[in-house]
Amino acid sequence: MRDSPPFITRDAAAGRLDWPGAVQALREGHALPRAEIADTFLGPATATMMTRSAHVAGLGYGAKPFTVFDGNAARGLPTVQGAMLVFDGNDGHLRAMVENRLVTAWKTAADSVLGASLLARPDSRHLLIVGAGAVAASLVSAYTAVMPGIDRVTIWARRPEQAQALVDRFEIPARLTVATDLQEAVGRADIVATTTMARDPVIRGDWVRPGAHVDLIGAYKADMREADDTLMARARLFVDSRETTAHIGELLLPLASGAITPASVLGDLYDLVRPDARRRQTDDDITVFKNGGGAHLDLMIASWIIDRLA
Repeated sequence: MRDSPPFITRDAAAGRLDWPGAVQALREGHALPRAEIADTFLGPATATMMTRSAHVAGLGYGAKPFTVFDGNAARGLPTVQGAMLVFDGNDGHLRAMVENRLVTAWKTAADSVLGASLLARPDSRHLLIVGAGAVAASLVSAYTAVMPGIDRVTIWARRPEQAQALVDRFEIPARLTVATDLQEAVGRADIVATTTMARDPVIRGDWVRPGAHVDLIGAYKADMREADDTLMARARLFVDSRETTAHIGELLLPLASGAITPASVLGDLYDLVRPDARRRQTDDDITVFKNGGGAHLDLMIASWIIDRLA
């Protein structure tokens, strides 16, 4: 008889994981056969329950049920709550449950940084993060740990005091500053990472400098987007997963307007990790990476966490 599967919490993992390891776990996971994935969404737009499930040959099975309540921040509660269940691929036993906050924090930032490491110019030095919540905090740590050439990190938020509070939390080799003018900050950045809950674009294509990389994270539903049609049409466009980004407004809305076509999406992470991948073609290319998440990414990260900690 098997022992009860462990429940791995964020507190138990503190100080025991590292960003290069997380990014490598995703890189190795995308060298395995392409995942089977399925998502379900229930409830209204501002109070949604999602269940993301995946099977990856060589890793097993994973399911992550969680809720997203937009109004929870005003109540002092987490916006996202849930857990990841990981099942063995050989006999189906439950290997472990991993706290949702732990999986999501490491998955989301590692996903984006893997995309940037494959698409951004190697000489990128200035990172702009749009937003100052929990994802933004993970990005500060992840980008500077995996891409040591970044020596300046700028934070912009609608409430400047929130951006300043995030800057004050960190002691890292890169110089941390707060931006007050978003358009100017975008125009100066080599990499722009957006972490908002926007339903209208916050980044305009005309603001983005030639050669920049834009990392779009926040939008996850059909009525959400962070970039305008101009940016999507100008850029070489990539996604983390074709399956899990197809329903997101970031792609649906410019497809509907005719700004892009299905062929505009040039590849996902399975394509990008290949040695012969067609990524950035010139130093002046603008690249866009849409981070849509997905249970296969959660499974890759949760398996890595279990191997490290269980």
